[in-house]
This record gives sequence, structure tokens and C-alpha cells, in this order.
Amino acid sequence: MTQSTRISLQNTPTRKGVAERAVSFDSNGNTLKGTLYTPENASAALPAVIVTGAWTTVKEQMPGTYARELAARGFAALAFDFTGWGESDGTPRFVEDPSVKTAEIRTAAAFLISLDEVDSSRISGLGVCASSGYMAAAVADDANQQKVALVAPWMHDPAMAEGIYGGPEMAASLIAASEADGAADTVLLGASTTDENAVMYQAPYYTEEDRGLIPAYDNKFSVASWKPWLTYDAQASADRLTKPMLMVGSPSIALPAGATAYEARTKAPLEKLWLGEDVTQFDFYDRKDAVTAASDAVADFLNA
Repeated sequence: MTQSTRISLQNTPTRKGVAERAVSFDSNGNTLKGTLYTPENASAALPAVIVTGAWTTVKEQMPGTYARELAARGFAALAFDFTGWGESDGTPRFVEDPSVKTAEIRTAAAFLISLDEVDSSRISGLGVCASSGYMAAAVADDANQQKVALVAPWMHDPAMAEGIYGGPEMAASLIAASEADGAADTVLLGASTTDENAVMYQAPYYTEEDRGLIPAYDNKFSVASWKPWLTYDAQASADRLTKPMLMVGSPSIALPAGATAYEARTKAPLEKLWLGEDVTQFDFYDRKDAVTAASDAVADFLNA
């Protein structure tokens, strides 16, 4: 696969042939805001897919990108902001809590069932990056969802997280900070090219205004996130998942070991599409050829 253009989030609010409308639904007393993407002039109930993105992100970033692409391929696709993020209600704000986000994916599936334009027997999930773990767990435990697709999956367990975040002592210190008084009110930058305290210092995509650094992005990270994030086990759902799964990635994704471990552990029917080494984790978020290849694979998998 050769290098190609990026999908500019600043300049691509719509896609030809795709209609979109704002929606909202309740989650534990909080109003969650989303966007439902559908093919224009659809005349029958559509298969549906919930699309979720990388940690700290909002619906206008890679979730919206993939939701638009899947709508263009015949799906009703929902991207939404989790509690405490983006346009959605809820406090504390900016806490990356896998258990909360997993539960809210199931809530989103129940919401889709209530819509006339959705075929309630054909609801699935697509998780990108960190939300791959959340989506796999949600689908494993939810009778309302039939299949799960993952793109550039980041699926750590606590041991992997320790290695990624500087070893056991550093991980323990971050967890301790997240348990301290006032942790929920201590908010760091999500990404920055100049602030070394940002959780994604000098990271591509998130720090680029023509890519992920869009006005809708909170670009915040509550210190209270560290405990739920570092102790999260995205591998555990492999033991429960029985529904078909698709993984789309490459040798250059951020955590290939997580995808490999999940594949070895699960007994679920699993398909894979692995692109070339030139396709990085961040390329899956907005590089046009990578997004197209992934979206084609996901649509084919969900329609099979």
C-alpha cells in the first residue's frame, strides 16, 4: 500500500451520499450526544454499527470518519461521545474509564434498537485503537450485538501496561496519583508538541490541526484515569467472546502484541486483514487508503 492523502477532519464534515442527524440517549441520568450516519434515501431498515475511537477522543474524530464510511456502504452508523467527553453530559470530565465506556456501548446498542431505520437483528460494533477492548467486551456480553470488528486494536492487560508506562514503579505511582484527593479535578493536556506533561507528548494526529487537533477535541486527560486505564485487562473478554470478530491492522500498529495475544486466546471465529508495514497506528485514523481498505473489510465482514 502506497502513501496517500489524509482525510481532513477540518474540511470533511460530510460525505457524498450520506445523511447525518444529531441524536441523544440517556446513560445513568446523563445525556449522551451522538451522530447517526445513514445512506441518503434509505427505504428499508438498515444493519447498524456502533463506532468508537481511541482513548480521549470524541465522535468527530476517527469514530465519525469510520461511521461516514460505513454509512456510504449501506449501514446506519452511530458515533457518540461517552460520559464526560465532548458534547455529552456527566462528571467527572475527561476520565478514561474502560468499564464506563464498555457499559455505554451496550447502552448505545439498546438505543439503536429503538430506531425505526435500524434492523434490530443486525447490530454490530467497530472499535478503533483503545476502544477495541471496550467494544470486544461489550459485544461479548450483549445479546443485542452480533459481530465485532477492530481496527488498529490496542488491547493491553495490566502487565503490558506496566511495560508501556515505564515499569511497575512508575505504573504504581501513576495509580497512586489517580487515587489521591482531587485527582478527578487534576487535568493534563491530552496531547502537545511542547508540554512534556501531556499524556501524548509530540504524538502525531492529536497534535496536528488538519488531523486530530480539531475544535471538538477536548484534548484533556484527568489524572483519575490512570487507575482504570492501567489496571484494565482488554484480554479478559477473549474467554467470553463467541461471536465473529474481524481484526484489521498492520505490523506497525502501536501494540501488535495485544492483538496477537487476543487472537491466541479467543475461541471466537476470527478473521484478519493485515496491511503493509508502511501503515502506522495513526494512519488507520485518517490516511485515505488505509481507512478505505479497513472500511471495505469491515463492511464485507458485517454483511457476510
